[in-house]
Amino acid sequence: MSRTTLDLWVGFFVALGLAALLFLALKVGNLTHSGGGESYALQARFGNIGGLKVRAPVKSAGVVVGRVADIRFDPESYQALVTLDVEARYQFPRDTFATINTSGLLGEQYIGFEVGGDEALLKAGDTIKKTQDAMVLEKLISQFMYNKASEEPSK
Repeated sequence: MSRTTLDLWVGFFVALGLAALLFLALKVGNLTHSGGGESYALQARFGNIGGLKVRAPVKSAGVVVGRVADIRFDPESYQALVTLDVEARYQFPRDTFATINTSGLLGEQYIGFEVGGDEALLKAGDTIKKTQDAMVLEKLISQFMYNKASEEPSK
């Protein structure tokens, strides 16, 4: 093999490796396009959002139906106010339950919708009333350790 051919193959594989790294970075960072099109905004209040980030997925039955658009602290209620952009083709009942869940090896957090049975549907600008905060592993471990330490030894 000549030196020029060898350099060409090395360059090809380096470019292929960089393209693969870029693809993985976009996938992990949730920057890839998900369906697109029209969407409507919903809001939800949480006492603790854990590691939830803007652009995190909103899922229902494992299907991505939207993204987290904004996260703010509400100084009046002392809660996190999360704005969700849900694709217009997906409609949810008013009694939908929003939870913060963790998935995958990287511990990505996302909003999960558990659908209720109400006839009326959520509209743009509505607030989801039923929410469940994120489970913070450090808090659970500290509670467990505190409970173990406070137990009296058996005689």
